[in-house]
Formats: sequence, C-alpha cells, structure tokens
Amino acid sequence: MEKLSENWISEGWIDFEYKKYLLLAYLKGVEEKFKAVKLYPPLSELIAHHEKLSHLDKNRHQLKLAFPKNVEGIDFEKFKISYKNKMEEDDVMKELGDIVSFSLPRIRKQIEEGKSIYDFIESHLDIEPIGLSPLYQKEGYALLAYAHSREVFIYRYQINLFQNSLDRFRGIALKFVAAVRRSLVQTYDKIKMDLIRKFRDLPNPSTWKIETSQHVPLEESLVPVSKRLLLRHVEP
Repeated sequence: MEKLSENWISEGWIDFEYKKYLLLAYLKGVEEKFKAVKLYPPLSELIAHHEKLSHLDKNRHQLKLAFPKNVEGIDFEKFKISYKNKMEEDDVMKELGDIVSFSLPRIRKQIEEGKSIYDFIESHLDIEPIGLSPLYQKEGYALLAYAHSREVFIYRYQINLFQNSLDRFRGIALKFVAAVRRSLVQTYDKIKMDLIRKFRDLPNPSTWKIETSQHVPLEESLVPVSKRLLLRHVEP
C-alpha cells in the first residue's frame, strides 16, 4: 500500500482484522522504501500517524475514567475505595483499543528504523559556507552535491518564522534553481558569483555547500535531511 489515509482508523469497518491488514500492508511498503533509502514522505507520515494514535489512546483512557462509577468495596487497611464502572466499553471502543494497541508499537518500530537511516545520512553530510557569511541569512542558496559526482544541485532557501500560542519556531523552504557541473573553472565560488549576477535581489547571499559521500536519493533523502541540517547552521 502506497499511502495510509490520515483517518484510516475511523474510516470503513471498525474491525481489528481489517485494520491490521491495512496497517501491515502500509508498513510493508514503508519498509521497502526505507530499504531503498527513501525517507520522505514515509517518515513524516509515520510520525503523524503515531501522534494521532497516541492522542486517541490517551483520550480513550480519559473517556473510560470519566464513565460513572459505583463503589465496589472499601479496603480499611489501605484506606482505599475501589470502584466499578457502571458503563463498560462497548464493542467499538474495545475494537478501537485493540487496533491502537496493535498499531502503536509497530509504527514506533518503523519510525526508529527511519530515524537510524536519517542519522546515518546526516553523519555523512559535510556542510560549510561558501565565501564570507553575511549578517542576513534568512535567504540564500544551498549547493547540494555528491562527492563522487561533478553535478551540483542549486536550491534557494528561505527561513520562515511560525508562532503558536506557546512558542515561536523556525522552518525552512527549499526551491530548486538549477543543476550545474563543477570543473576546475566552475568552482563553488564561481557558482556563487554566477548566482549573484543572475539574481540581483540577493547581492551578497548566504551560500552553503552540502556534500555527501553516500549515494542516496536526492528528493526523498538528501534534500529533506539537508534542509534540517542547514536550518541548524544558519544564524537566527
């Protein structure tokens, strides 16, 4: 299965065997992509599914705790009152509970596998600025390359600030510009100068070289991992 719906657990039949089949088919597809070192979008999808199921699991237990109760007995030695639910979970709630209990550890295991691949890719990335770094670094260029290849993939980056009710955080967007070939003449510095001449809205752009010694897929792995690495290096 290529993709699992965001609301897969509540769509269609609320049946353990059916949902188990859907999940295992999806996880098998994710595993095949991970074997091909294709991290995204599967890894981010897994994390989103895990968050939703964890929230559902938490709310399910809160709902059960909110059910009206009768006193069942009193332990005078421990000074503890035991209660019995007046309302038991119905079949749907029990089925949902079984599905969640089955799914969470399997999704978590797949996430850990994806993170280990992510860490491996990042550990083989070399990042450094090209030329002098300007004070303004919210926009600039990322030059992505494989150590065994002369091809350089040029991306323009932009830092975005987001804010919710609790905190502010940064995000980064990459937009593909062009692919060029390095040579004795066409160095990284020369590529930067060409970009300055072509795009005059950034007269002194922050420019970074990100190079990997591993042959990993560009769009599914190198670009997304490079984005996060670049975000950590660019000045706020």
